[in-house]
Amino acid sequence: MPRYHQLGKIPPKRHTIFKSDDDKFYYEELFGTIGFDGMSSLLYHTHRPTQVKEVLKSYSVAPKIAVDKNMKAMSLKGFEVPATNDYLESRKIILANSDCYIALAAPKKSLREYFYKNTDSDEVLFIHKGTGKLRTFLGNIYFEYGDYIVIPRGMIYQIDFDTEENRLFIVESKQPIYTPKRYRNWFGQHLEHAPYCERDMHPPSELETFTDKGDFLMKVKKQDMIHEYVYAYHPFSVVGWDGYNYPYKLSIHDFEPITGRVHQPPPVHQTFETSAFVICSFVPRLYDYHPQSIPAPYNHSNIDSDEVLYYVDGDFMSRNNIGIGQITLHPAGIPHGPHPGAMERSIGQTETEELAVMVDTFKPLMVTEEAVKIDTGDYHLSWLDENH
Repeated sequence: MPRYHQLGKIPPKRHTIFKSDDDKFYYEELFGTIGFDGMSSLLYHTHRPTQVKEVLKSYSVAPKIAVDKNMKAMSLKGFEVPATNDYLESRKIILANSDCYIALAAPKKSLREYFYKNTDSDEVLFIHKGTGKLRTFLGNIYFEYGDYIVIPRGMIYQIDFDTEENRLFIVESKQPIYTPKRYRNWFGQHLEHAPYCERDMHPPSELETFTDKGDFLMKVKKQDMIHEYVYAYHPFSVVGWDGYNYPYKLSIHDFEPITGRVHQPPPVHQTFETSAFVICSFVPRLYDYHPQSIPAPYNHSNIDSDEVLYYVDGDFMSRNNIGIGQITLHPAGIPHGPHPGAMERSIGQTETEELAVMVDTFKPLMVTEEAVKIDTGDYHLSWLDENH
């Protein structure tokens, strides 16, 4: 995140001696990205963070591909993904390419039996249902309905849920996830025309430091494998840190919509970007105010990207028979647009209460076996007129 943050105790000068009140060394760690060229943070541990007691089993969590070259529009009933006790087991990858995975999850239990670290990807967790607390070695973030939680790769974390009713929409990115470049100046500050700013982006607010010695199970994801390690000390051993590489949250409810006299294109909804895909937020807003405007979107040919829409809440004006938690996939190469009657219904309307998350990928998405289980099967026929 292009914003400096500090939490806990740090020395006045980096790479210098730093000791506790009882004269014990703290151990410095550089937590960085893109070699030494990307954003980084400097961490200070009560114990050396390199102490591994045992390496246990490794097993594959690679998605099982059902359709590797897909050209069919699909609709997936996301809330049909069954609730599962374990956090990692609850994550069901439904769409995938070499740059990102898109997953759904309905975890019932908090992640407290082990620690997790994804070294393959940055993660974005969108909270559709549930409240709780993300616990990381850089501090904690409280979350609720509508929050995006951005978790940089390599972040050690656990997660607490307040109840068993939780629904998450998850994007894993092999490329770093940033805020859109056009929203920022040369110094990384968000500009006046940006739909959100630094006040809306919340870094960790409380730092828990543990000095416990013992057997701490760590599950590390790398190259679509989970590797189980046993750490000798509690992974949350950081007494302080500062820098630019840390998790944060942004609420979709704090995204201020950009509107105009006629229908605005999807880039005005952009919330995050990578070199391989973008994430957009469709939020409640006033419709176009030209006297002859058509609020419904125009038909659109996806020439260069696959479009994934996750429907969160409200009325989905351009679609028929779409419910909360549903996902539509519009592959590159074929047009999509409003369903029959949607354009006509939109004329004269002044506002929408829709809430949705969109992911546009620049490489085609493969369809997994988990997606096939929740596919309605007939979405590609939904644009036909009644007389067909």
